[in-house]
Amino acid sequence: MAYNVEKSDAEWREELDPDQFAVLRQAATERPWTGELLDEERSGVYTCAACNAELFKSGTKFDSGCGWPSFYESVRPEAVQLIEDNTLGMKRTEVRCANCGSHLGHVFPDGFGTPTGDRYCMNSVSLNFAPVKD
Repeated sequence: MAYNVEKSDAEWREELDPDQFAVLRQAATERPWTGELLDEERSGVYTCAACNAELFKSGTKFDSGCGWPSFYESVRPEAVQLIEDNTLGMKRTEVRCANCGSHLGHVFPDGFGTPTGDRYCMNSVSLNFAPVKD
């Protein structure tokens, strides 16, 4: 798929720190309970750490108890790309930024008690947070 933002690995390495590069460009996963945005409770917007595209609104974030920031829907369906992921011996759905193709995490159909029933389980290092000014 062609993305609006396309860069070489060398360009991404220059712009991202090593942890961000591993997650965003190589589909690694940060350790649970370690992400800076896990306990973020302010109102605002979560954007892609690679290209700054808007991905999630704070009103859709919920405490799923999984150790990663969780959301029940993206800011717009077309903001994220969903891809079947059969790695690690399981069937999952990978979530990528639709603007630059960066790996964000996975979505699972176990967001119990949410309006959509989905749990977008995202890596903190794949996101930036912009608080809304009151």
